[in-house]
Amino acid sequence: MVILGPTASGKTAVAAQWAHRNHGEIVSADSRQVYKGMTIGTGKDYDDYLVEGVRIPYHCIDIAEAGEQYNVYEYQKAFLHAFADIRSRQKIPVMCGGSGLYMEAALKGYRLLLTPVNEELRNTLAAKTDRELENMLAGLITMHNHTDTTTRRRMIRALEIALYQQQQTPPTSDYPDVKPLLVGIRFDREIQRQRITERLQQRLNAGMIDEVLGLMQKGLTPAQLEYYGLEYKFLTQHLTGQLTYRQMFTLLNTAIHQFAKRQMTWFRRMERNGDQIHWIDGHLPMNEKIQRMETLFYEK
Repeated sequence: MVILGPTASGKTAVAAQWAHRNHGEIVSADSRQVYKGMTIGTGKDYDDYLVEGVRIPYHCIDIAEAGEQYNVYEYQKAFLHAFADIRSRQKIPVMCGGSGLYMEAALKGYRLLLTPVNEELRNTLAAKTDRELENMLAGLITMHNHTDTTTRRRMIRALEIALYQQQQTPPTSDYPDVKPLLVGIRFDREIQRQRITERLQQRLNAGMIDEVLGLMQKGLTPAQLEYYGLEYKFLTQHLTGQLTYRQMFTLLNTAIHQFAKRQMTWFRRMERNGDQIHWIDGHLPMNEKIQRMETLFYEK
């Protein structure tokens, strides 16, 4: 079972409810929830995993240290471990997330290589403009999403990976036969926009600024935090005096809306490529959502 959707669609709560009723365990497909200590900004929403007094087991969350640059290769390995572990206990893996690249790498078994750091290449790329880097990246790869272009560090790392993999022969391996049911949760555009803005305010009220400040006090540099994009990028710029609170909120809110649009673009591309996504109206009561998903799953 895969439950996907744009940010703020409420997919985590749906996934936890479905897992509770169907002996499932959650496998996160979120590129930032892997980091420890990055909780509010990545929307881990631990409370959603508590259903009727039962804590739903989850995987691929809090498995890397903040400050690291976790990648899709490492995620694929973590997914395979979680998938095998869950299946060995006769439970159902329930993937939940909105990071399209991580999701597809896990479900489709992309043959990936661990890419070493190439300091000589990084120095060469550092001399290029952002536009030049973006054009190079667009000419090399098609499977990455726009998060690769949110910072220069991300663009340079994405190019480093793409250029390395061009020169290598991917290893052969036996990959498990994953045949998921894809279910998407979505709201109409205006409601989705409203949910994003309201959730951003809720997270700020819940201490998201203090969370980023705490990471800085633990030794993470502004550059390291900005690498993670969105909340961590704009809150860092606010904390370092580059943005006022109002400027930070406005820019961050706009960036999250744009991110949600890119997520939907990714999901539409998946559909064009032959993946059937069964979309469920986010306005439906939780029980009705779960019943529809159970009908789809057990008739699959």
